[in-house]
Amino acid sequence: MSGVATTNYEKFQTGNPVVRRMFGNFFRTVGETVEPLGARTVLDAGCGEGETLERMAGILPAEPEGIDLNPESVAYAKERLPQAQIQVGNLLELPFEESSFDLVLCLEVLEHLPEPGAGLAELARVSGRDIVISVPHEPWFRLGSLARGKYLKTWGNHPEHVNHWNPKSFRTFLEDQVEVVAIRTSAPWIITHCRV
Repeated sequence: MSGVATTNYEKFQTGNPVVRRMFGNFFRTVGETVEPLGARTVLDAGCGEGETLERMAGILPAEPEGIDLNPESVAYAKERLPQAQIQVGNLLELPFEESSFDLVLCLEVLEHLPEPGAGLAELARVSGRDIVISVPHEPWFRLGSLARGKYLKTWGNHPEHVNHWNPKSFRTFLEDQVEVVAIRTSAPWIITHCRV
């Protein structure tokens, strides 16, 4: 496979056993949230290099779709997951009709968007039923970064994170546009199941 050097991809390659366990717990919690939904069509909005689609292969439909802004990430994801339909695109202008998917996933993306409400509106527009969204659980995410000696100059805040939520504030944000079915945590992330 071609090499890819995005920070998103590199974070999953960590040798730190604690961080690897946290990723395992995160994807297990996402899987427990997604599996009962029985979605036949799925979009991973902000799919990056396809980590979620690969880890959820036994739970998601055989031919999921993905979209990401980074062409190199998309090229790698397509190579990694030839059965998936993956394309370059902007989450704020998703190239799909209304209610195109039973389930829309958006994991670790909204914290990066200057206008997260516009991103949520697009997720709701293309979902016919369910949306599963995750974001960092603050302040625990930043404290974890500080404990690992990361992002010290910004007090543990990842330089690309422009939004910060805890479960209560994230619920308030979501409820402006969608129904919040459940909020779970998997340290240091918030995982939500919403319906349009």
